Amino acid sequence: MVKDGKNCAFFNHVGKDPNSTHKKAEKSCEDLMRQSQHLPHVFNRYSSQEIENNRLRLKTTVEAIRYLAFQGCSFRGHDESKKSLNRGIFLQLLKAFVSNNEKIAKVILDKAPKYASYISPNIQKEILHVFSMKVKKAIREEIGDAKFCLIVDESRDESKKEQMAVVLRFVDKDGFVREPFFRLVHVSNTSAVTLKDGIYSLLSHNNLNIQNIRGQGYDGASNMRGEWNGLQALILKDCPYAYYIHCLAHRLQLALVAVSHEIVHIHHFFIKLTSVVNIVGASCKRNEELKHAQAADIEYMISINELESGRGLNQIGTLQRPRDTWWSSHFRSVSNLIKMFSATCSVLLNIIEDGTNAFQRGDVDATYEAMTTFEFVFILHLMKEIMAITDILCQALQSKSQDILHVMHLVSSTKALMQKFRDDGWITLLNQVKSFCKARNIDIPKMNAHYVARQGRARRQEDNFTVAEHYRVNLFYAFIDCQLQELSSRFNEHAVLLLILSSAFNPHECRESFRIGGVCQLADKFYPANFTDVDKMNLKIQLEHYEYIVVQHPEFKSLSIISDLSQWLVRTRKATIFPIVYRIIVLVLTLPVSTATTERSFSLCDEFLTDSLIMYIEREIVEKLSIESIVNEFRDMKERRIPF
Repeated sequence: MVKDGKNCAFFNHVGKDPNSTHKKAEKSCEDLMRQSQHLPHVFNRYSSQEIENNRLRLKTTVEAIRYLAFQGCSFRGHDESKKSLNRGIFLQLLKAFVSNNEKIAKVILDKAPKYASYISPNIQKEILHVFSMKVKKAIREEIGDAKFCLIVDESRDESKKEQMAVVLRFVDKDGFVREPFFRLVHVSNTSAVTLKDGIYSLLSHNNLNIQNIRGQGYDGASNMRGEWNGLQALILKDCPYAYYIHCLAHRLQLALVAVSHEIVHIHHFFIKLTSVVNIVGASCKRNEELKHAQAADIEYMISINELESGRGLNQIGTLQRPRDTWWSSHFRSVSNLIKMFSATCSVLLNIIEDGTNAFQRGDVDATYEAMTTFEFVFILHLMKEIMAITDILCQALQSKSQDILHVMHLVSSTKALMQKFRDDGWITLLNQVKSFCKARNIDIPKMNAHYVARQGRARRQEDNFTVAEHYRVNLFYAFIDCQLQELSSRFNEHAVLLLILSSAFNPHECRESFRIGGVCQLADKFYPANFTDVDKMNLKIQLEHYEYIVVQHPEFKSLSIISDLSQWLVRTRKATIFPIVYRIIVLVLTLPVSTATTERSFSLCDEFLTDSLIMYIEREIVEKLSIESIVNEFRDMKERRIPF
């Protein structure tokens, strides 16, 4: 070392520049030794009371969000300023909490610091997102490694954005068929490739294996069911055992609507029916007139002992507008018009008498004339009888977790009842219509007279063709025959071998004859990837024991559908005794029946955020989530500077 220090290696290392490497290291060391300024110590300065207050604020917000999502309410208000009398449902609910809980009143709303109030719209969305992630995680854990089915539908919301609703159908560990709503995905367009990419992205993000897909359920749109480039075809290329089932509810709608348009008289009837409903329901005044007229009619019918009186009977109703895409609405519309026929006629006559607009008066007069004809009344009653038979099938297809084989049996019973009505119901229907017309002074044509058909403005008499034969052949037989033909072509249970073989597990059929060969063929032909060669060898042996132990069990007689069977097998632990057999039953139950679950979500998607929608639909899962778990997830989702 040189005494003057000019050539000292140490001084040269330290340097005179305050930003030298040595000076920076020295400063960092001092900061490290000054532990009072470390981040953990800064956080620890918050008292336990402040931490408790922060958690209480957040818990209150979480509870309010869960309540509003359960009730399907909007969160935001038009004016959320402090001067507003109504700051929106969310803030008003917090205000109600404050008024009833002194502890909450001390820490929330105006008493909360601005940096930790937890009531902003962004915080609300973050908490909703936490709920959504928790729900999807719970569904994912419930599925596990089980095989599942995709049920997908797409629609456009009020903001003109294409949305795709995704539902996953699977059998849970207790043997119950589950169809939880999983996600509403925004897609740029509805092409099959775009929908496929959206589905694959969603499944991949939630660690769901595409190769576990064992069924696809869509409506009949070409982009969904296309044999070459449809969504089902694209997924089948990647997963050859994801069998596509055309939504049976849509099949039924198509069958029934097709017949209504094919027969000219029926088609004209629905045009007239729609006109009647539109005219009577055009204003509140006419609706009130209808109710008063109906009440007077009911009072008169009771006075002459034509109607029974009692609690819940003879309710005042309204006419319902029929819609092609919802066949049950036709049944209600027809049934209501029969009940309110006289009252409806009274309202139409009042409109004709009081109408000042000649054009409007002419339309109403024409509608009244059409409505008070024998043909209209005949078709009205014919529609009621047929729709009463098909309505049970319509309702079944709209229910959740429906068994595909149970539906096929409902189709069979529907066709059988229609055939019985065709064979035995003509005389009863004709007498019913005549009695109805006689009570309301509607002209009844002579049934033995020659029928005169209309062709435009001309009239043509058909030789050797009576009025009775016209109504019996051209309307009664023609309509029922077309219905039977459509149902047979669209619900042909022998057209798909998969459904035929699956019916071997139907408890009703098992009691008569258990087809072991059919079950083995089902595993070998349709689900080879799910069964090894050893499984296939053991399957026949298990089925022989299954027939003796399960099918002949006394409790087996009380089972009606396959989903009942799966639950009973799990409950009695026979699913573990016959694991290969139970595996086939689960695969059969995974096949979809309808897209009703996805369509229900579209009735709500315009009113909810996506994350709020899954909370509203999957309430059972949300109810099981603890507030503490949401708070902790919210805290860990990103670095929070405020401790909880």
